[in-house]
Amino acid sequence: MDVLIVGSGGREHALAWKAAQSALTGTVYVAPGNAGTANEPKVVNVAIAADALDALCRFAKEHTIGLTIVGPEAPLAAGIVDRFKQARVPVFGPTQAAAQIESSKSFCKALLRQYGIATANYQSFDNEQAADRYLQKHSMPVVVKADGLAAGKGVVVAQNYQEARAAIHAMLSAEQFGKAGRRVVLEDFLVGEEVSFICMADGKSLLPLASCQDHKARDDGDRGPNTGGMGAYTPPPWVDQRLHQRVMDEVMRPTMAALQAEDAPFVGFLYAGLMILPDGQISVLEFNCRLGDPETQPILMRLNTDLVELCLAAINQDLHNTTADWQMQSALGVVMANHGYPGAYQTGGVIHGLETVDAAHTKVFHAGTSVVEGLVQATGGRVLCVTALGADIHQAQRRAYQGCAQISWEGAFYRKDIGQRARMRLKANT
Repeated sequence: MDVLIVGSGGREHALAWKAAQSALTGTVYVAPGNAGTANEPKVVNVAIAADALDALCRFAKEHTIGLTIVGPEAPLAAGIVDRFKQARVPVFGPTQAAAQIESSKSFCKALLRQYGIATANYQSFDNEQAADRYLQKHSMPVVVKADGLAAGKGVVVAQNYQEARAAIHAMLSAEQFGKAGRRVVLEDFLVGEEVSFICMADGKSLLPLASCQDHKARDDGDRGPNTGGMGAYTPPPWVDQRLHQRVMDEVMRPTMAALQAEDAPFVGFLYAGLMILPDGQISVLEFNCRLGDPETQPILMRLNTDLVELCLAAINQDLHNTTADWQMQSALGVVMANHGYPGAYQTGGVIHGLETVDAAHTKVFHAGTSVVEGLVQATGGRVLCVTALGADIHQAQRRAYQGCAQISWEGAFYRKDIGQRARMRLKANT
């Protein structure tokens, strides 16, 4: 059967790459795709935007698509799954109602509070003066979040009152994130280890994927502005079987039950961003209604099981009869971005060295790339995710950075310390 992947980023390149490996798959279409998906075996780009819901649905019907996997959050929040279901086109992803767990941080926080799922204390505001009054009584640091979708950039960890006040003003009054920032959430700042925990869901059952740690800050040492993610690795060494089970029992299953109780059963990739506090408590930082980017890239590098089979099982509410098999190796991905990201950045630099990367252990997933006059150009903020397998985090890290060193374009930059926290933790335990 033919498969359709919706989206154009590194996550979608990884999904298309993995789907193409399935024995069930004929052609994998990616709408709209990028320069990386254009060069994958069995993969074909389609010039349809990820938010063109009617056009995507028509394409899927006309080409008798057997499975559609929706990558980004925006079309999910806009109701693409509802549209496909009405047209009786097989699709893996949450409905618009279920996608609110990401598309509205106020909805998510209220759901967690109502059903007793641990999360940081918060208040939400649509009035700048009211937010300021709350802020004046709040300890610092404080986390300021745009309520809606902001491509991973709508979160500011304000170290003092002035930074928090500026962030609130930028979101509520200056409309930095448009509609997404018309309401803000002010949240207590938590200290601990962050973990990305993602499950496949079929509305009733959950199948956990490999745990992962993302690096949101732009600069080394977790400094600088928040981004969509500058790198990730799997597995984090502190997520043992006991913690894994606690996350399932204390967070993932209760959240699934809460969504069912709210008449919004969740089918798709359910992503929990968690903070493991120093006393061992688990607190939810956020929920996403899709796979993370760049977490997807290292996670799928380790997945042995057929992704298409898993998605079909979820659509048929048969996840309870499935398992996922993982390579014992570690995987680590480093995002290469255009200078200036997540702010203003120049585009159009010609990318050199892609063909020199060691393909035996390393895969270069494309995100913001295009082919212009036969040349691959850097056309987005996050451009590539250089992802490598290794016997341990140290070897995966070394191989990924060797790949980064072979790739260049004018304005390229990347963090130099992805995975360093894991290496320090492992060293401390030896």
